[in-house]
Amino acid sequence: MKVLLIGDIVGKTGRDSLGRNLPELKKKYNPDVIIANGENAAGGAGITEEIFRELRLSGVDIVTGGNHTWDQKDIFEFIDNEPCLLRPANYPEETTPGNGSVIYEAGKSNTKVAVINLIGRVFMKPVDCPFKAADREIKKVNEEAEVIIIDFHAEATSEKQAMGWHLNGRVSAVIGTHSHVQTADERLLPGNTAYITDVGMTGLYNSILGVDIDGPLERFTTGLPNRLHISGGKSLFNAVVITVNEIRGEALSIERIFIIN
Repeated sequence: MKVLLIGDIVGKTGRDSLGRNLPELKKKYNPDVIIANGENAAGGAGITEEIFRELRLSGVDIVTGGNHTWDQKDIFEFIDNEPCLLRPANYPEETTPGNGSVIYEAGKSNTKVAVINLIGRVFMKPVDCPFKAADREIKKVNEEAEVIIIDFHAEATSEKQAMGWHLNGRVSAVIGTHSHVQTADERLLPGNTAYITDVGMTGLYNSILGVDIDGPLERFTTGLPNRLHISGGKSLFNAVVITVNEIRGEALSIERIFIIN
């Protein structure tokens, strides 16, 4: 089976790029399940119910989150009712709405694919241990799901690589998100786990991490806060497609996708 995982969708430009490129990619790869990180989909900060439904209508099956998950306050009104909208599983279970994992029946064979969302701790706000959360969530889905995909939303490459090795041979794929810059280190780990440090982003190409250049540049050169904007223009579409043996849950290949249009 094939899994398509799309890098952080940033604002309307990213959503437009998704709508423009996904139909052709579906024809080319015929993915059984499509996963996209949507934590920046609403103007670069968070996601709304309307935009979540837009992503689903575009063809995304499961939307994952990260450190911007809670930026749009109406998410608290609908996340509990949307099992295919994930937030990181290592937020405190007792007090955090939503789910950190889901089991999705994918493709014509209804293969059960577990998707687990995690967030890192290095250079990010304090959260529960992502490694312990990974162990817990895998134990939860292991008996039911044939395929397990991890979206690890983290800053430090070392932490992402550590997660890849921690889960080597136990999951089908560990896919890094958050940096908005696609890395060129896709590989199959020895335990047949597909890995990439960061899948990249889907958003404005001539930008700084998906937002107009002037805003972040001013912040860096003056040290003063300002508003960030996302304009239209040429877009970047980043993703990976992973081929998995759905019986054994082992990854057979991972391919980077890098489109500018």
